[in-house]
Amino acid sequence: MAVTRLKRKDRRNKAIATNKVNAIKFLTTVPEIKLVDVEAIKAEFAAKAAK
Repeated sequence: MAVTRLKRKDRRNKAIATNKVNAIKFLTTVPEIKLVDVEAIKAEFAAKAAK
């Protein structure tokens, strides 16, 4: 007995799965943590307020 492959449906299913995986990867990426000098920022705001 011959088997008929549904190529269009197969492509669509693979594309949906790939898009889900890429969305999960995008959502779980962690931004780069940068060191921030809080005291310098506070001093900058104080200088602007003093003007």
